[in-house]
Amino acid sequence: MATRRFAWFGTALCLLAAASANASAVWVVELDDAITPATANYFVRALDDAQDANAAALVVRLDTPGGLDEAMRDMIKQILASRVPVIMYVAPNGARAASAGTYLMYASHVAAMAPATNIGSSTPVSIGGGGFPSPEQPAAPDGTAPPSSPSAMERKVVNDAAAYIRGLAALRGRNAEWAEATVREAANLPAAEALEMNVIDLVAENLDELLRALDGRTIAVEGGTITLDLANATITTVVPGWRDELLALITNPNVAYLLLMLGIYGLILEFYNPGLGVPGVVGVICLLLGAYALQMLPISYAGLALLLLGIALMIAEVVSPTLGVLGVGGVIAFVAGSILLFDSELPAYRVSLPLIGAVAAASGGIFLLGLGAAARARRLHVSTGREAMVGAPAVALEDFAGQGHVRAFSENWLARSEQPVRKGDKLRITGLDGLVLNVQLEE
Repeated sequence: MATRRFAWFGTALCLLAAASANASAVWVVELDDAITPATANYFVRALDDAQDANAAALVVRLDTPGGLDEAMRDMIKQILASRVPVIMYVAPNGARAASAGTYLMYASHVAAMAPATNIGSSTPVSIGGGGFPSPEQPAAPDGTAPPSSPSAMERKVVNDAAAYIRGLAALRGRNAEWAEATVREAANLPAAEALEMNVIDLVAENLDELLRALDGRTIAVEGGTITLDLANATITTVVPGWRDELLALITNPNVAYLLLMLGIYGLILEFYNPGLGVPGVVGVICLLLGAYALQMLPISYAGLALLLLGIALMIAEVVSPTLGVLGVGGVIAFVAGSILLFDSELPAYRVSLPLIGAVAAASGGIFLLGLGAAARARRLHVSTGREAMVGAPAVALEDFAGQGHVRAFSENWLARSEQPVRKGDKLRITGLDGLVLNVQLEE
């Protein structure tokens, strides 16, 4: 019994030591691009792993121009439900937490910035245009009429965004008035002013200084409070796995666009040349990857429809030429659909114009080559079937008037002629009646 108690006591000590060791570990995640579904997936998995490992804190080194609202809200939900303190740290110098990054800063348990950084400009971006205006727009100083009033939908989006960030500010005890101003007026602050206005909690030159400043601070998390013990914390940098990198790659709008094009043209090539196999397999894989990426991105179905219509029109022009009418319309629809494909004004969610131009030029070139090949094929003389027999030569095998035998296509045929024919006369086939050739003497 004594041995059993000693073993249990030793196991408990080991578990306690392990928990203590984990509790002094700080996990660091770097988010240095637009907030995308891939970013949200990477962050959520890192936060879950940090909670499973009982880490002392998760530090997010942030540098973002903004991103998708849905991805941002997914991240914020996980932050608010986290048992591990999430520390948003805008760094290095020159970094920013713009748009969606501002919301993440307000949602975090601790908001920190490096000295030469900025935060703000959180006005929602409209679909197909610039930022939504403020619900109330005063007249201009010169007495002219104010700009056109925002629509009901625009007011709803702005008011929803303002209420959301004010709620986060109230939860974390940060400046709610400025939070609303950054939504309605796109207000922006450098690090020092953000600290003075209670937008953030502290300014730190680097990660070591940040951890020293937070050591001993009590943080309210889901389920209670935690006092940070970061004096001898070990830093673990979370590296994205292959799945995160693949997801980030294919959800890049330019890559998703190329995958979609490769998939479509691969299948078209396979249909025109059945049995090749490689174009069909590659096309299906690319099309599935592109479709998966598109369902995660803010696409415009009108743009996608124009894109597919353009390809269909170019194919139709090759199959049944219309002097370029369908082809030119197809190229125009293709370019317009490519430009409108992604339903966002954020630069990170647009297909680059040079890429659209290159793909459109390649598609137009393929269409012209196909059109030329079709035109040449139509000019070629028919070399098979009944039509190929008309006009072919034949030689009389006997004298006959009306019906007799001739030699044509290396075979003996029964022929009919309206003129008397002598053996050895050179004849020309004028038609075919069943298995009887209609012939006449060559002039």
